[in-house]
Amino acid sequence: MNTVTEKTTPARTPVWVAGFMSGTSLDAVDAAMILTDGEKVAEFGPAVERKYSAAERAVLQAATDAARAWNWEGKVPEAPFRAALEVINRTHYEAWQMLTSRERAPQPLLAGVHGQTVLHRRAKPGAKGATLQLIEPAGLQKAFGVPMVCDFRTADVEAGGQGAPLAPAYHAALMDRLGGEAAVVLNLGGVANITARLSGGTLIACDTGPANGPIDEWVERHGKGTHDAGGRLALAGKVDTARLARLMDHPWFSERLPKSLDRYDFNAGMADGLSLEDGAATLTAFTAASVAAGIDQLPEKPARVIACGGGRHNPALMAALKGALPCKLMTAEEAGWRGDSIEAEAFAFLAARTVRNLPNSWPMTTGVPAPQIGGRVFGWSQ
Repeated sequence: MNTVTEKTTPARTPVWVAGFMSGTSLDAVDAAMILTDGEKVAEFGPAVERKYSAAERAVLQAATDAARAWNWEGKVPEAPFRAALEVINRTHYEAWQMLTSRERAPQPLLAGVHGQTVLHRRAKPGAKGATLQLIEPAGLQKAFGVPMVCDFRTADVEAGGQGAPLAPAYHAALMDRLGGEAAVVLNLGGVANITARLSGGTLIACDTGPANGPIDEWVERHGKGTHDAGGRLALAGKVDTARLARLMDHPWFSERLPKSLDRYDFNAGMADGLSLEDGAATLTAFTAASVAAGIDQLPEKPARVIACGGGRHNPALMAALKGALPCKLMTAEEAGWRGDSIEAEAFAFLAARTVRNLPNSWPMTTGVPAPQIGGRVFGWSQ
């Protein structure tokens, strides 16, 4: 567990913190600033997106493929990891420059960086999980010129937790701004995850299953781009209901909460043998059914589900979710949030919590035996 001395801990007043997220969809570095003390959000600052080029995306995909082939056994794939680290650090610094050079942008005093997940093995009964996010922290912190927090997941995993999801602390802060009703924040990235706040204030979180990952992979495999733009392929296809029923029989869905997934635990191979359109429709329906199954495991039905992440831009997926969920579905924007920046904001928030020695994960969010602070701090002057 990371600890920070009282001498280096900032005052308990809100400060500007920059957060960075590069998700498993490999589309961009998202960066955002918030004014926070790690408990509440006082103000929202600028937010930017630094898109990956096709070449950069290929480097990150090669590192992910190499990591999956390695799977913590044998020789570490150093060459693809080195190439990925160059892309990750360079693009994160460019995102920092974009963020801090915005007109009237505040200057952050702290940064939180997630890094690029290339491999995640979920914990199972009697066996700890493992997780790997690529980042070269010392060099990036020096480039930023402010203290930086990264490696948020390792402490949780080493303590027996799933290491995911980690955004619930921030989701709770956002939901606090909306009132006290039972609600769920649904993040639709490569994997789908939920944070549920029950009516008594208890937080429960988990991954529910795939989101954009298998759909993107399916579309890319057919040479039709990097994602199902506008949900057009899924809307033109027909769901293979028999296959969908078989997919929903997977033992994952009967596992107790909390639980986590690697991006490739469910992949595009689930649609093998189907046409491009029918495959997109079936994978989209599977994501919606998976989310509904996760919410059905909660001890209390939420009043609403608030969707964030890239998947909320897919009309076919949002329509499937509306048909599958037992409550109102709304977008982050309808809640007054910045839906494309929430994960970046979350890691700014978690960085502020880390340096204040506040926990970022709990037994009911990651399955860790006791609350964990998480995060490694770089660049504090002693």
